[in-house]
Amino acid sequence: MRKILSFMLGFAAVIIASYFLFGDQSPPDDIAVHDKDDNLPKIKSNQTTKEIDQLLSGNIFAQMNKPKKELVDEFGEPDRKDLTPYGYTWWIYTDEETNVMQFGIEDDKVQTIFATGEDIESEPFAIGASYEKIEEEFPFDSKITYQKGLSFFSFLLNETDVETSPLIKISDDIFVQLYFDTLTEELSSIRVAAGDILLKQRFYEMEYRGNLPEGADLTEEDWEKIEKGMEQQIFDLTNIYRNRYGVSPLILDDNVSEVAYLHSKDMNEHNYFSHYSQDGSGLKERLERKEVYYISAGENIAAQHTDAAAAVEGWLNSESHREAMLNESYSHLGVGVHRYYYTQNYLLKP
Repeated sequence: MRKILSFMLGFAAVIIASYFLFGDQSPPDDIAVHDKDDNLPKIKSNQTTKEIDQLLSGNIFAQMNKPKKELVDEFGEPDRKDLTPYGYTWWIYTDEETNVMQFGIEDDKVQTIFATGEDIESEPFAIGASYEKIEEEFPFDSKITYQKGLSFFSFLLNETDVETSPLIKISDDIFVQLYFDTLTEELSSIRVAAGDILLKQRFYEMEYRGNLPEGADLTEEDWEKIEKGMEQQIFDLTNIYRNRYGVSPLILDDNVSEVAYLHSKDMNEHNYFSHYSQDGSGLKERLERKEVYYISAGENIAAQHTDAAAAVEGWLNSESHREAMLNESYSHLGVGVHRYYYTQNYLLKP
């Protein structure tokens, strides 16, 4: 089960330097969403996935199954390549302010895509489109099937999944996962994935007949690369979302990232999930140990999300975590990932 917590500490006011305000804030109840406009092509109830596939005009969908050479021909060399635990490597293109496109390359071709930004060509699922309008044209279902040979799989979406990250089958082997910002009731980001990628990443509960694909055999060196990649993805997405909501970007602080990483590592190795370590120490003490000086600080943690993008979207959809992510007073950010434990430490520095 995916878990997220938010915690904030800091001076009650800058002028009262000796007083710290501590608080442990649990995520609010999930918010049902519905809203406004956009001209999307009408999907009839008897329409086949092939016919639905033909309605996808956004350039992002044309990249699926493309050889990586053609990807380079169209977009140039990626800004970086991030290893994942799922067999593919993210080729990442970003301006670090408004847009990011991540193309998952496996067996020399694009097998999955994650993207967000106002300039992303993902029609008819345009970033910023309303939940209500997309649902009207592409009715969301709680059970989506995928067949591969004699194996049969059903992705089972609960009520929260349907509200925050519904899944649409657009062809026999291609699926679209839509991440909604439930506070604005608008599409926040989009993921396109081949069926086998969905099976590997376990986004939803499943019923199946047959065999699930085996996970990759990863070394400690592999995990170090994966974790560093996810840390950078979280930092990039945080600043992109801050820009989207008119908040100034954060500066990455390596010392604070080490503090965040050590907390993620400690939670994983000792099998707990809390802002407080098992010795009772919290963010204040962790920052003090590394001699990090600050005016105020806040922390978001998450566990068991399948990757960095899913973790950030989870934080965005919880009011307390969102408050930290979009807090105008913070100036610096540290990000630490260990396996599937994620920590963000936000700071206002003197």
